[in-house]
Amino acid sequence: MKTTPSFAVYALAFGAFFTATSELVVSGILNVIAADLKIPLAEAGLLITAYSGAFAVGTPVVVSLTARLERRRVLLAALGAFILGSFASGASSSFADLLLSRMLLGVSSGVYLVVAFGAAARLVPPEKLGRAIGTIVLGFSSAMILGVPIGIAVAGRFGWQAIFLLLGAVSLAFVFLLYRLLPKLEGDAPVPFRRQFKAIGSMVVVSALALTFFRESGNSVLFTFMTPYLQQLLHYGVSGVGAAMLAFGAVGAAASRIGGYGVDRWGAAPVIAAGVALHAAALLLLPLLAPSPVAGTLLLGVVVFAMFAAGPAIQSYFIQQAPESANLILSVNTSVIHLGLAAGAGAGGALLAEAATLRFHPWLAAGVLLLGLAAGLYGFARGRSLRPAREG
Repeated sequence: MKTTPSFAVYALAFGAFFTATSELVVSGILNVIAADLKIPLAEAGLLITAYSGAFAVGTPVVVSLTARLERRRVLLAALGAFILGSFASGASSSFADLLLSRMLLGVSSGVYLVVAFGAAARLVPPEKLGRAIGTIVLGFSSAMILGVPIGIAVAGRFGWQAIFLLLGAVSLAFVFLLYRLLPKLEGDAPVPFRRQFKAIGSMVVVSALALTFFRESGNSVLFTFMTPYLQQLLHYGVSGVGAAMLAFGAVGAAASRIGGYGVDRWGAAPVIAAGVALHAAALLLLPLLAPSPVAGTLLLGVVVFAMFAAGPAIQSYFIQQAPESANLILSVNTSVIHLGLAAGAGAGGALLAEAATLRFHPWLAAGVLLLGLAAGLYGFARGRSLRPAREG
């Protein structure tokens, strides 16, 4: 079955939607799982930790071992493992079984996402790279808008196992669709590991990884506590929180597309710098305007927009810096993302314990983001200074 590259990229984005839903939905049904398995809520939180840990550690290993294999085969194998993990989660009757299945979901989702980014980059010409990456990010952000609310509704009506069984069944049907829509893509050229790791160790890439770490940490400082922030600082009710999160998800989905177009028009580095700077500026203003729910909500919308607009640019930047080692670098970047999320959540929790209020979390988040912006600007300048030598 012959298909256009853009249609194949949208197919890859659907897979990102399924895998992202499996990651994000657990936070929304954690209390339901804890009650059903008769475990404390804090212990149930290990399901999120186990997923992130497996994602961070397992993804670079598997991506490296499969780098030379045909890309469609790797994507289908990752989806196969994801389906197995989904059905295992749905069939779990103990916390230990569910924990193990979450680890399988973490690794398979990470591998799928990294290989999908690399495959999308090969399916389109260089001048459309940003839009292709933005489409994959759109699949991920759409999970916030549709996947998580649907998952919570299904879990509430049929039990928490049902959402995982549904994800497994839908993904099983999607495997056959992806097989038909995605053309065969050769694996990476045999590049020695020494050369690949030399690319990862370059100051340009290291600076970008530092940007990722601080950016995700800053995001996590506030977004880990977004629901109580909306309730306590902006005086939202329960239904209002749901509506706000839905609206933020829609903003994020639109921003990922706009960010992708921006990369193709102006380049990845300017979009990253503008996005992170706008993000930090909105956070700095947030505590000052939080007494006004309307102003606070609008600023949070700016935060979400800037966060998702910069996402495709960062992924595109890594692909552009080291095309030969793109899959390995992207997998390392996903690991750094999850480390940053964990660090930010910890820092936010420590600040809450010390200050007993969420009012100052945006300022902490902004400070962390500015560290990331500094690292990114250094890397961009370093890259510009090295470009004449490479071209010469």
